Amino acid sequence: MSVIDTHHHFWRTALQEQPWRDPAHTELAADFEPADLAPLMAAAGVDATVLVESVDTPEENDRLAAYAEAFPQTVGVVGWLPLADPAAARAELARADRSRWCGVRCLVAREPLDWLAPGLMATLAEAGLAWDVVPVTDAQVEAIVALARDVPDLRIVADHLARPPLETGDLDGWLARIAALASCPNIALKLSIGVDLLTAWPRWDPAAIAPAVAHAVAAFGPERLMLASNWPVVTVRADYGTALRDLGAAVAAAGVDEVGSGPRCAVARRSAGTACPAGSHEVGSGPRCAVARRSAGTACPAGSQGSRDRPPLTHPSCARAARRRRASADSRCVTAVRVRRRAGARATRFAVTAGRVCQCRGSVAGVRRRSSQAPVSAAMAAAAIVVAATPASTAAVPAARGATASPAV
Repeated sequence: MSVIDTHHHFWRTALQEQPWRDPAHTELAADFEPADLAPLMAAAGVDATVLVESVDTPEENDRLAAYAEAFPQTVGVVGWLPLADPAAARAELARADRSRWCGVRCLVAREPLDWLAPGLMATLAEAGLAWDVVPVTDAQVEAIVALARDVPDLRIVADHLARPPLETGDLDGWLARIAALASCPNIALKLSIGVDLLTAWPRWDPAAIAPAVAHAVAAFGPERLMLASNWPVVTVRADYGTALRDLGAAVAAAGVDEVGSGPRCAVARRSAGTACPAGSHEVGSGPRCAVARRSAGTACPAGSQGSRDRPPLTHPSCARAARRRRASADSRCVTAVRVRRRAGARATRFAVTAGRVCQCRGSVAGVRRRSSQAPVSAAMAAAAIVVAATPASTAAVPAARGATASPAV
């Protein structure tokens, strides 16, 4: 099995401006390249990565392509598109080298998302690309949820835990936003910390991360979560190994243990007759079970029981049906994340196996593996639950320092 860090960056400071970077981020005023990350990955037991854009320019896409070619551990790239301008986005989609792309992104900070174009997003869905975004405000979450419902085939990845206000501890508003995002089956969440929170935090705080991760696990379930480091942004408050270790420990503390079989695991083990998290007696067989067994004769996650001639998960009212039928034909799609604890290791790792059914389940990241590459976990390759590199490691400088304008990288 392979461990994937689903969110990290490379850059050379002389080649691009990074308006999101605060002058106080002295740790980030340096070059961060494959030779710097490789030994950190080896020490942390990470096998592969998803490389994410950090600058909104066409030149960034060219740099990402070059990095991906030079760094064989790269199994997916989240490129840049000017999503507020559909014509320009389609032009860049045609121009850029998309051979490694699994998704797209643009930095949105706290700006309204009233420019979202369902037609363009449907084009991305048809191309097999996910949309990564860092939702920070209530209005942004409302727009994202509306889009997820308008374009159900679009896989959306909310980066960096959707920016929990861990610096204040007042999580009520964030909990409501997480619940809204989790209500859409085509939205996944990366477990990582972004630059906005890192800037607001005075120090890295594992005790503050744990409750947020527990809420994320309860809301999304392990199958729609990804682990990410957000390196090198996270180095503002923590080193690579520490960030992944503490995020992984928080996932384990939330009840996710080996193969997702923990007593509080939202997806429970499907291979044995253990309790269904939705309350039924056999795994995935309950009429209300959101992760109902996909084999046959069980309840449709959208609530339709199907019929003798139209089995569950193919019923027209099922929001996942079309994606299920399409994804099941693609043997390269990535399957759900499996969690295993290595003997003698403190940190719980997310391990992944190659499978078929990614687009209708937790594989919202849309990362597919080449035959010569290690398998990529659907839940990990989209954004950031426990091993995705996120640019924030809860570091706080006074919030007044411009964090409100910082696009969460």
